[in-house]
Amino acid sequence: MASTNILKIEKLAFERNDTLLFEPVSFELNSGEALHIEGENGAGKTTFFQLLINLLEPSAGEIHFRGQNFGDCIYEYLSDVLFIGHQSAVKGALSVEENLRWMSPANTSSKEITTALRSVGLEHHASMPCYRLSAGQQRRVALARLMTTSASLWYLDEPFAALDKQGVEFIEDRMQSHLDQGGAIVFSSHQDLVKTTTRSYRLNPYRELV
Repeated sequence: MASTNILKIEKLAFERNDTLLFEPVSFELNSGEALHIEGENGAGKTTFFQLLINLLEPSAGEIHFRGQNFGDCIYEYLSDVLFIGHQSAVKGALSVEENLRWMSPANTSSKEITTALRSVGLEHHASMPCYRLSAGQQRRVALARLMTTSASLWYLDEPFAALDKQGVEFIEDRMQSHLDQGGAIVFSSHQDLVKTTTRSYRLNPYRELV
């Protein structure tokens, strides 16, 4: 399968209190590739993801999606993006199944919901309110979206946080399956080695030359 350019970042930067948070970012991502965003705590990884999903406006630079400036195709871009943040963002009062339905495309079938919950080991917790779940279980509810999404571009901020070894292996396998189908992934992780990584990019804190 020939690779297609999915994402191009050109000198993307963000200022906080009149100071750049990190060195301007530039990279390209093709179909079938996974880019590991590295950086120390406080380097701005979560802010970087917020720039990618249009929650923050960059101070400089451009984001191109499939050859177009994402500002010119914002609906198509966001419709083809899956973002899972480092916080699980489940609603405690809703059940496991209700949360996954709320986070999944409107046309997701009951069978697909059940299959997704089975995949993350939560099928028998479907009716349980999420406030009763452990942090790891809540994380798995959020990550079950990897089974129901049709988005080609995934942004995953610390997807392995609070997961046991089995959970990490499942997510890695799901990521690899997505890449094999022509998808693309940008993710951050404190894991030393992630088998789905195509290459890495390090966010460096901005330092003024003196």
